[in-house]
Amino acid sequence: MRRWTASHLIQNLSLFYSRGLMKRNIGNFAIIVLVILNIVVWLVFPPVDDGRENFARQYAAEIIGSNNIILMAYSLFLATRPKWAEKYFGGLDKMYVTHRHTGTAAFLLIFAHVLTVPITTTGWRLGNYLGVMAFMGIVTIVLITLAPRIPFLNKLTGGDYNDWKKFKRYIGIFFILAFIHALTVPNPLDAFIAINWVQIFFIIGTASYFYTEVFGQFFKKYLPYTVEAVNHPNQSTTEVVLRAKKDSIQKQRAGQFLFVRFIEKGLDESHPFTISSAPHEDVLRLTVKACGDFTRDLFANLKAGTEAILEGAYGMFDYKTGGPKQIWVAGGIGVTPFLSFIRDLKTGLNHDVDFYYTVRHREEAVFVDEIEETAKKNPRLQVHIRFSSTDGSLTVADIIRNAGGDIRGHDVYMCGPLPMVQAFEKKFIEAGVPLENIHFEEFNFR
Repeated sequence: MRRWTASHLIQNLSLFYSRGLMKRNIGNFAIIVLVILNIVVWLVFPPVDDGRENFARQYAAEIIGSNNIILMAYSLFLATRPKWAEKYFGGLDKMYVTHRHTGTAAFLLIFAHVLTVPITTTGWRLGNYLGVMAFMGIVTIVLITLAPRIPFLNKLTGGDYNDWKKFKRYIGIFFILAFIHALTVPNPLDAFIAINWVQIFFIIGTASYFYTEVFGQFFKKYLPYTVEAVNHPNQSTTEVVLRAKKDSIQKQRAGQFLFVRFIEKGLDESHPFTISSAPHEDVLRLTVKACGDFTRDLFANLKAGTEAILEGAYGMFDYKTGGPKQIWVAGGIGVTPFLSFIRDLKTGLNHDVDFYYTVRHREEAVFVDEIEETAKKNPRLQVHIRFSSTDGSLTVADIIRNAGGDIRGHDVYMCGPLPMVQAFEKKFIEAGVPLENIHFEEFNFR
């Protein structure tokens, strides 16, 4: 058995960090550390045992409830979309996944708290009623949030994205009620230090909530644009060309996405879309497939001249940070970040790239001529267009065979439907591609 010394440990941690895995997971490690630290604070500075019946249950319930506050505060903080924090999660899309996971964990802890805390039917005060209100409000909002992923709930709520967002914005109100409940329940435990420690996270969560819902408009840079043109490259796709009215988005990189809201009845909702133009272009282009209510309305109703409000750009899906040998895989409308990559090739490509673009039918593919024309000018870019209805489904085995049988030294970039990305990721790992060499954008991070 290999003996692990301190030098071995440091060496491997250094390697882990140098490959970027540790840095882009610091945000996830942070919430785990905070939860553990919270438990330690409660154990090191325990409440005074006043001899009450069920003291141990009350103590446990307080620890669970305080962890709930920390998780919800962290989730509310992530909802502010801090650009500076992207590098610690691997991009805003990954940050939203963490936001969803922390919210789900807090939701489950609410039930653990309710089942643990001693509840009596007599002597109720304001804090008890606030607790019930917070519980009912949070549970209702979380169920509506989960509705798009649960067919039964989706049917009950109508599956409307805008209604979902309207409900979700009230989560902070119930977060505040939950904390006030903790301070106003009858006969609270005497744990001065632990309670003040938790108050820090209440302040962070409350400030984050009001920043997102009220004050963010005064600090964030929402930029006005105008729709210059609306094109339809096929019968289900919209290309939106946007021009800045004054200031344009700064420090944009190829492969990023933004949030856009069109000032038009039926389209006045903020949605994330990947930028398909190159950063050096004087306009922004979005390529959107009509696959939901909003995107179908966009296809049918968006007109040139419509005003738009943009926020961004976000994301860290960037092939320039990868190694010299790369594989790009686009499924369907997942081609959009790769269009931005290809359109950004002003001075040639400094990587050897095999680009696989797969759609079911030929008419579903967009900008194929442009992609192939760019490949002719860049011999290091090899393009493989796959129509699964006639050519069969693209497989990782096909990719490995085209790469000469060994892809362990390649960086892989993928964007497409989640089942495709998950299946390909598993196969790439089985083929020996290191996890840190596999990059993908969360196609649906809502």
